[in-house]
Amino acid sequence: MTIPFTKAHGAKNDFLLTWEQEVPEGDRAAMARAICERHTGIGADGWMLVARPTDGKAEGSIQLYNSDGSTAEISGNGTRCAAAFLIRHGYAAGVVRIHTGAGIKTLRLLKRSSLAFEFEMNMGRPEILAERFQLPLAAGARDVTLLNVGNPQCAVPAANFDFDWRAMGAEIESHPHFPQHTNVSFLKPVDAHTIDVRFYERGAGETMSSGTGSTGAAVTAVVRGMVRSPVRVLTPAGPIDLRWEDDVYLTGPAEIIGDGEFFAL
Repeated sequence: MTIPFTKAHGAKNDFLLTWEQEVPEGDRAAMARAICERHTGIGADGWMLVARPTDGKAEGSIQLYNSDGSTAEISGNGTRCAAAFLIRHGYAAGVVRIHTGAGIKTLRLLKRSSLAFEFEMNMGRPEILAERFQLPLAAGARDVTLLNVGNPQCAVPAANFDFDWRAMGAEIESHPHFPQHTNVSFLKPVDAHTIDVRFYERGAGETMSSGTGSTGAAVTAVVRGMVRSPVRVLTPAGPIDLRWEDDVYLTGPAEIIGDGEFFAL
């Protein structure tokens, strides 16, 4: 069987997009693991199934599978990629509303050059579950902030990144305190409106950037008094800009880089 796909990335957080009606019958979690595998598959952080809703409330809907086959409520970077996909196929224009597992998200197209897009996305109102929480870890308790920004986030302030944050991210992601696992971000302030961040995402591991992770890290930095809104988040893939009013608005890129077919077994 074959799985058609479009590959796109939002700040180097990469996704494969397939129309839901074109997905063959079978185990979708296994399909996600196969198509996202970077050596024997096409390779991506996640696989999104895109559909055209019939309720008139949105231009599209998405179901997101992480590269390990687990499902996720939302990806900020991935939702921008889905918006670009819908615009490319003529189903949306300047404003794109997308059904996600975290509700309908609205994106506004700021600029486009061929298959490169920039959107402002309403990420919604963050829910701060614990501004300061002492999370017990193997190396000792760590001061973290727990949030929900459409998906679970654990933001970890750090003086620098000169430690094995990837191993700590893996430990936190699957910590018993988070029975459904969590996304993890490590952040350090740079100036009054800038933070530097590293990401370890639920179901995908280290990623070059994260829209929801940037949101959680920026909100954490603001509530702890490290920075003020608007916030520029420096990721390994480049900057992402956010402003926090009642809702958080994230500005970032999405680029479509190719189409193809995956020959699934």
